[in-house]
Formats: sequence, structure tokens, C-alpha cells
Amino acid sequence: MQFNSKMIPLVGAIALAFAGAATAQDQVVKIGHVGATSGSAAHLGKDNENGARMAIDELNAKGVTIGGKKVKFELLAEDDAGDPRQGTAAAQKLVDAHVNGVIGHLNSGTTIPASKIYADAGIPQISPSATNPKYTQQGFKTTFRVVANDGQLGGTLGRYAADQMKAKKVAVIDDRTAYGQGVAQEFVKGAKAKGVQVVSQQYTNDKATDFNAILTAIKAKNPDVVFFGGMDAVAGPMLRQMKALGINAKFMGGDGICSQTLVQLAGDAVGDDRVVCAEAGGVEDTQKKGVDEFRAAYKKKFGTDVQIYAPYVYDAVMLMVEAMKKAGSAEPAKYLPELAKTNYNGITGKIAFDAKGDIKNGALTLYTFKGGQRVRLGVVR
Repeated sequence: MQFNSKMIPLVGAIALAFAGAATAQDQVVKIGHVGATSGSAAHLGKDNENGARMAIDELNAKGVTIGGKKVKFELLAEDDAGDPRQGTAAAQKLVDAHVNGVIGHLNSGTTIPASKIYADAGIPQISPSATNPKYTQQGFKTTFRVVANDGQLGGTLGRYAADQMKAKKVAVIDDRTAYGQGVAQEFVKGAKAKGVQVVSQQYTNDKATDFNAILTAIKAKNPDVVFFGGMDAVAGPMLRQMKALGINAKFMGGDGICSQTLVQLAGDAVGDDRVVCAEAGGVEDTQKKGVDEFRAAYKKKFGTDVQIYAPYVYDAVMLMVEAMKKAGSAEPAKYLPELAKTNYNGITGKIAFDAKGDIKNGALTLYTFKGGQRVRLGVVR
């Protein structure tokens, strides 16, 4: 092609356009989020994703500078459907997209296998809701969580059953997922340590709807408490069938059942003071105002109430960005050391990590249900 002087302005404009595009690209910081936004836990996965969106939108609205450059945050949201294979595929997709960090996953069963993919790529991962202890026991330097683990959660519920509910005999059901099995095992340990007798241990799966066989076996043992390790989508129908069979035992579970959705699924089988559950996280009275304001802003933005973990997701995004600011870089290798020594005051409370990446002095909130509403019993550590 023949070149002439009339083309100089055009060439200059093209060069400037490319330069502008490169600069804009350099200023984009990609935050990945993975949760089960389809399947039986979709309401919880979407809740988590919305928490991330709130943080990202707020950061972009106020403008953030990292290393002297104004940045724009971009949320790359993936659905793992609560399935480990889909979880690892989603993780690889985010790695291939060169995300700067990841918030997630929702479930322990997807978080644990995905964590190796992020670790191999050197990408920091903060889970706001996966509670199985194995997640942070693998020796990866990239894994963190902002809520208490199953050892704390299940054990606390086991002790509560003995001390506060005066249970002498308990039956245990779990859904065989990493989460359900883990929290049930820790409940058994906590209960047995207090002298409680475990009269029956039964198993189901996370898609089951018929529990008559296992509940009939449990009824014959006449337990004071039935503990279920699993999610609200299974716990709701289980409670209905317990009522139909005339099982009057109290019902306990971890954060997986501790949602307002349980009432919709179980109906009047929830009863008053019949269900006790624990949320892996706890907001003391000093934080209540901040969380209440978050909940109001969340409802205004998304037209629905917070389910469980959106505030923890919000804090996870914010503390990750704070680590980037302190490091003066969004490059994973550069801000990872700052993330490890985080001392962050979030809306959910103070967040600092131990050597494994677990939150130090993690809180738990105990709840029951009255008049179809979830009611807080108290925060324990």
C-alpha cells in the first residue's frame, strides 16, 4: 500500500485509540465470584453473588486508586450448581480469564476441589460461606475464609443441644456432601463430649425428597433432637414428614438450613422454638447498625431480603481490595502477603486470618424460628 502524508492524522488517531484501549485494559481489575446460582441452593448462591455485586458497584461509584492508577472493577460471576465438577470447570474458566482474585465458592463440596486450581495459579481465594475444615488444611497459601468452620459450628450445636436443650438422646442425618457430612461429624463430637447418646445415624442425599424410611427408623429410637447436616431445600420437606409421622423431637442444623426459605419449604412444621440452627458468622450489637443498613440497601437494590451470607461476601470483596491498595498492586503475587496479614474492620466485624487462612476468633450466631420468622438467640465464639 502506498503511504502519503494525508494518512498521518488517521495513523495517529489509530495509534492513540490503541494506546487508550491498552491503558483502559490495564486499569480493569477482575474479581471472580462462584456460587450455586442454579439448582436447589440457587437462592443462597444468588444471595452471595448479589453481595459481591453490591461491593463492586460501590467501589466503582466512589472510585478507587491502586498504585497511583484509578481502577475499574469487573465482576466475573460463574455458576457451579453445587457440583464439584462444574466447580472446577468454573475455577479454570476464571483462571483462564486472568482474574485478580476470587470470592467463593458457596459450598464446601465445590470450594475444596476448586481451591487447588486457584492455588496452582497463585490466585487468592476467599470463601464467604464454605465451612468444611479441609478447605484451609491443604497447605495452600491462597485460601482464606471469613466465617467460622464446621469444627466450631457443629461442635457448638452439639454442646448447645446438651447444655441448653437438655438433650439426652440425639439422632443424626447427613446428606453425604462435604458440608453436610462435616458439620454432622462435628455435631456428634460436641454432643458426645457432653455425654449425649447418639441413638441413630442415617444418610440421605442433597436431592432427596422422601425420608419416611429413615425417619421411621429414627422415631423408634425416640430422640430428643434430630440433627440434619445439609441444606434447607432438603430440611424443609424433612420437617414436614417428621410432623406427619408424629416425631416431636427438636430439629437442629447448621447454616445450610438457617434461612427464611426454610419456613416457606417446611410451612407450619417449623413450629415455634422447634428448630435451632447456627450461622457461621456473628454480628455483635456494635455491628448491628451497619448490617441493618446493608440489609436495607440490599433489599432496595435487589428487591429481596438477604438470605444468609451476602454481608460476608461484601466484606470479602472489600478486604481483598484493601489488600490491593496496601500493596499498591492488584497482581495476585504482590497483594497476597497483605491479604494474609489482614486486619480489617468490616460490617460483619473484625477480620484477621490465622496461618491457615481461617478467621481468627470466628463467631457463630444461633437462631430459632417463631411465628414463621427467624429469631436470633445469641452470638457465641
